[in-house]
Amino acid sequence: MTQSAPTPAPIPVVRLKPKAEARAIRHGFPWVFIDEIVTDRRTKALKAGTLARLEDHDRRPLGLVAVNMASKIACRMLDRNPDAVVNVDWFKARVERALAHRARLYDAPFYRLIHAESDGLPGVVIDRFGDAAVIQPNAAWAEVHLDMLAEAVADVTGVSTIVKNATGRSRALEGLSEETLLLRGALDGPIAVPMNGATYMADLLGGQKTGLFYDQRPNHAFAQRLCKDARVLDVFSHVGGFSLAALAGGAAHALAVDSSAPALELAAAGAEAMGQAARFDTRKGDAFAVMEELAKEGALFDVVICDPPAFAPAKPALHAGLRAYERVARLAAPLVAEGGYLGLCSCSHAADLNAFRNSSARGIGRGGRRGMQIYSGGAGADHPLLPQLAQSGYLKALFFRLD
Repeated sequence: MTQSAPTPAPIPVVRLKPKAEARAIRHGFPWVFIDEIVTDRRTKALKAGTLARLEDHDRRPLGLVAVNMASKIACRMLDRNPDAVVNVDWFKARVERALAHRARLYDAPFYRLIHAESDGLPGVVIDRFGDAAVIQPNAAWAEVHLDMLAEAVADVTGVSTIVKNATGRSRALEGLSEETLLLRGALDGPIAVPMNGATYMADLLGGQKTGLFYDQRPNHAFAQRLCKDARVLDVFSHVGGFSLAALAGGAAHALAVDSSAPALELAAAGAEAMGQAARFDTRKGDAFAVMEELAKEGALFDVVICDPPAFAPAKPALHAGLRAYERVARLAAPLVAEGGYLGLCSCSHAADLNAFRNSSARGIGRGGRRGMQIYSGGAGADHPLLPQLAQSGYLKALFFRLD
């Protein structure tokens, strides 16, 4: 007598409270906050990363969600089909859809492959570096299903090396630990990444985030148009984002400023790989202090660009963050030669474009300069924005011409 396969355990159900906005979920908002769901003993006992069926207060299905009762975002929408099965094929379908979009955009496989909720994988970021990929599983459900996700990425893209980068503020908010490790393949030092005619060196295991910031690609390209024969200052340069792009655009000289010696070493390696080492210098130190030192030295540049870290990652830090952005502009503006250009960037979720622009304008004025805005940019098209989720569109880049 043959034994039948065991019946799978029924999927748990999570229900919205009567006053929760089910319409927003139906219209594409991908999150349910902890105060919007019924939290009985059964729901509280669900392990972080559990998949559940989300229903409205009238028990009508809304979709399949990932649950984390330890997070303010208690549920993340995975699939509008409440009966969907999350397996390798499910992951492959999403990776294939994301890859088709990037393949239209770029001739070489260097881009953000998965941009979290916008690509249907909430809390997941994947950057591709040719034959390697870096996965950031920033939500509990992605941590639970990481093996299937990695398998899908390898099968769909053909990459042989996959790194797990599990660091940063997002994981802490999910109650997850930090670690960086090699899941598949091997790495032999930094990877050379071509972008906008420049060559960047990305350290996938020891670098910041995934090793390189692809989001600034279109803003690098705009800056290049200002930099021919120019003296360029790149503050908060990381691995040489704007300064290497400037050299590729014909800058006479570029100076990269950052507090990280390893990042500056990678920037110098990139300049060497481009054959531009003679026109490139680095200066290690606190960016604010270095700008003050440069002012005392009487240094002037045709183009100054400041791309700091997120000073306002969340609403509680907004006011302090805006003051910091104002200070950046105040210190940078006097370093710009008359008729030169100042680029200011923010990757803060909490600071919207208008607030950031106002802080930047105040700082320019306090720095004794006047200017007109000539450009406003965001992240590249490999960082798609989910219209229902403002947080998916975080990057802001402003360029001014100063009198």
